[in-house]
Amino acid sequence: MSSKYQLSERHQNVLRATVRHYVATAEPVGSKTIAQEYGFQVSSATIRNVMGSLEKVGLLYQPHTSAGRIPSDSGYRIYVDRLIAPNESWGRQLEELYTQQLDWGNCNIETLLQRAAQILATLSGYIALVTLPQNDNNNLRHIQVVQTEAQQVMLIVVTAYQTQSIILELALPLEEDTDTEDSIAGELQLLSNFLNHKLRGRSLSALSSLDWGEIDREFQRYTELIRAIIDQLNQQTQLPPSTSIVISGISEALRQPEFARVKRIQTLLHLLEKEQEQLLPTIFARSDIDGSPLGTTVRIGAENLLDPLNSCALIAAKYRQKDIPIGSVGVIGPTRMFYENAIALVEAAANSLSEALS
Repeated sequence: MSSKYQLSERHQNVLRATVRHYVATAEPVGSKTIAQEYGFQVSSATIRNVMGSLEKVGLLYQPHTSAGRIPSDSGYRIYVDRLIAPNESWGRQLEELYTQQLDWGNCNIETLLQRAAQILATLSGYIALVTLPQNDNNNLRHIQVVQTEAQQVMLIVVTAYQTQSIILELALPLEEDTDTEDSIAGELQLLSNFLNHKLRGRSLSALSSLDWGEIDREFQRYTELIRAIIDQLNQQTQLPPSTSIVISGISEALRQPEFARVKRIQTLLHLLEKEQEQLLPTIFARSDIDGSPLGTTVRIGAENLLDPLNSCALIAAKYRQKDIPIGSVGVIGPTRMFYENAIALVEAAANSLSEALS
């Protein structure tokens, strides 16, 4: 998108200074301010001419006739694509900060992602979003079947991302076929061992491929129970999680002057709270799952296809488990964004989550 703009070094420097000043102050920028505050060895009249040229090609504009100029979406795009450079040293410091503040070992995946979103929102000042891992990559780690009542068992399922328990009602009580509670518990443990042997490491979406012909004779009378277990696990892949995206920092966003308009913030909040199924593909494009490079997505203003995001900037990066992208972390803020900081923060969060999950 930005290749059509051929800018001299002076034009690039004036555009960079204009973006940085406007991002810092939220006030239109005049040529005198640029000349005085950014070390240009030329007159403000020369700067004014350069700013006029940048306006003619659509990179700056005047919100009012008597006002200074502010960057357009195209101006921000040039700034992001050409005028900033990653600070690798700061990126490493941010990753260390995430590692210090996140307790990887003592919480489940949703708590971990919520904490990561909170840290990102606090550090950036924008709305932070972290998508939950996608079910297609949610591999089974352990299954346990435990009797709770005569005709009821609890299925405990441990996946790569969470632990959950499911109650299954039985057509017949287990006592009819066994002598003692100990023998029932023993058989259910053998059944659990068998299921772990058959299913451990499989993704939930691949469970329908279980070969029923290989069920050992000793488990024949548990065939219906096993079928019920597999059916229940298959259902877990078809139901969307209660929350597809962990969101934090809405209160931070409300402090931005761009969100002072009630209608603008209402449409954004409606998207975040009620229409996450539309937002999810924007943050984590499923078509990119197959071995795509990690990369960072920056969408500015009208580059966002969803109307509530047309006046926003969205920055997102994928987090991975063993080189497989399973989710994304990102921020949403006004187009008047500290892009260098936001990009570094998002990438550091994605890298930290990838390290933890791998």
